[in-house]
Formats: sequence, structure tokens, C-alpha cells
Amino acid sequence: MMMVNGLTAREAQVGIKLLKDYFEKRLAEKLNLMRVSAPLFVKSGTGINDDLSGNEKAVSFEMRKYGEKLEIVQSLAKWKRMALKWYEFEPGEGLYTDMNAIRPDEEVDKIHSIYVDQWDWEKVITKEDRTIDYLKSVVDSIYEAMVETEEFINARYPHRLNRKLPDKIKFITTQELENIYPDKCPKEREHLIAKEYGAVFLNKIGGALISGKPHDGRSPDYDDWELNGDILVWNPILDDSLELSSMGIRVSEESLRNQLKIAGKEDRENLEYHKALISGQLPYTIGGGIGQSRLCMFYLQAKHIGQVQASIWPDEMIKQCEEDDIFLL
Repeated sequence: MMMVNGLTAREAQVGIKLLKDYFEKRLAEKLNLMRVSAPLFVKSGTGINDDLSGNEKAVSFEMRKYGEKLEIVQSLAKWKRMALKWYEFEPGEGLYTDMNAIRPDEEVDKIHSIYVDQWDWEKVITKEDRTIDYLKSVVDSIYEAMVETEEFINARYPHRLNRKLPDKIKFITTQELENIYPDKCPKEREHLIAKEYGAVFLNKIGGALISGKPHDGRSPDYDDWELNGDILVWNPILDDSLELSSMGIRVSEESLRNQLKIAGKEDRENLEYHKALISGQLPYTIGGGIGQSRLCMFYLQAKHIGQVQASIWPDEMIKQCEEDDIFLL
């Protein structure tokens, strides 16, 4: 019988639906978010699509009858900020949506897939809210929703699931982490800090550290590199750290120009999205993405992300999973 941590494949599907519905509701309540519909693709050449670390190429195609070139979204970081303006959201109000993406450049493994599903959320803030303290308060709210969701799903399957998350999340900057582990690479640092604390918000990602290198890449035109970060947890099933969310306070007019200059992407200032932001037409916001399949595999204690989502895997990975008695959807 096909199993996911003692659950049959059908039981696991029920569990996935239960925890997704529960977490989504808790997230919306804690951050005052309203669900909206979102696009699967956007027009090329507008600057709306997200290029993630700055190097990934989006899947593109053409509307054959109209000659319009379109791109499958890689995330909705920029689209959400525009949507908040369209829907006339006020400070303290926000939106969330189901985001589905294809990332063909992804190197697939136990936690990475070319298919990405996440809750993308965005909230209007004031310029005065653009502080590290405000960012931390939002992270605390999201983490509370994560802890409550774990308690909920564990109560549903008490003999198969156990508590993994600590009561509180640890905050640390990428520079502080480099100072602690100067001889380790970024992923090794994440592994060590997540194992020590169980749950960590690693902030200030994108800018160069004292070593001269950034902890990780971030596109220069959505998160403010001084006011962003990742939620990392320790996954005892995989004996490794697991990123559940990437988020941050979004760039202001000033930080956008500064980061574009650092990244050598100043030509983007002429794109539709960037001109709107620089001219003050878009609201100040905070937002991020929370991996749906990542969350599910963590809570249900799956050994592979393919146990909680349907995707395509290399033949050698399928064979190895079969040998390890791991059922891939």
C-alpha cells in the first residue's frame, strides 16, 4: 500500500486539504488579508514578472492570433503590489492568493520541484512602517499561524505526527550568522542555526556581507535587502533546514534605485512597473510567499516533496524513491 509517514495516499490527500484550509484561514485572520484571483501568466517586457535571484528565465509563449508574448509567472511579488492599488486597499489591509508557477531552471531534489505552489500575500503599509520592528511583528504573526496549524494537524493524526516547531522563532541577520560561522558556506550556516533553534527568521538577504559576498541572491526590485528574510525550520525527517517562506518589506523609490545600481540593472527603471513605483504611484507594502507543498511535507513528515504534490521527476530519482519505498504522486 502506498504510504506517507504511515498515512495511506488517500489519507494524506485529506490531510493536505485540511491543513491547507486551516493555515490559509489563520494567515488571513492574523494579517487581515482577503483572497483574490491571480494570473498564471503576464505580459513580457513589463517588468511585472519576478526573476527571483535575477538569473532565472521564465517560461514564455505567444498568443498565436494576436502576437502577444506572455510569460508564466515565477512569483507574484510585483503583481500583488499593483493589485493592492487596483483594489484600493488601505494601510493595514492586504490580499493573498494561490500562486502556481513553473521554474524550469530549478535543480530538483527532495525539497525542490519545477512546479511551485505557494500562498502569495501582500499588505499595504505606511512609510513609517518600513522598519525592522514592523517586519518582526509580521513574522511573529505568520509563525503563530504555523504553530497553530501544526497543533491542529497533529491532533488529527496524534499517533503519526509529533511537534517539531518551538514556541517562538529566533531572529538573526545574515551578517550575524556569518560572524558565528565564518568558515561555513551559507547553506551550512542555515543548517546549523536551524538545528540549534528549530525555527529562525534569517533577515537582510541580498546585499554583500563583510566577506564581500551576499548570503543569497535576491532580485533587486521587490524586497528591500535591509528589510527582508526567510523563515527557516529544522526538518528532523530530512535532518536538514527547510525554507518555508521568503518575504520582506518591499522596495521604496530610493531603495529600488540603489539596489538596481548595485545589481547593474539600472535599465529596468524604464519598465512599466518600475516607472510606476519610482513615480510614487504604488503603495508601500510588505509581502511574501509561503510554500504550500513545503508546509505540507513538513507537517505530514514526508520524505520527499513529491509525496504531497504532483510534478515531473528525473527517471533516476523515481527509481531511487521506489527503492526507498517513497511514493511520488
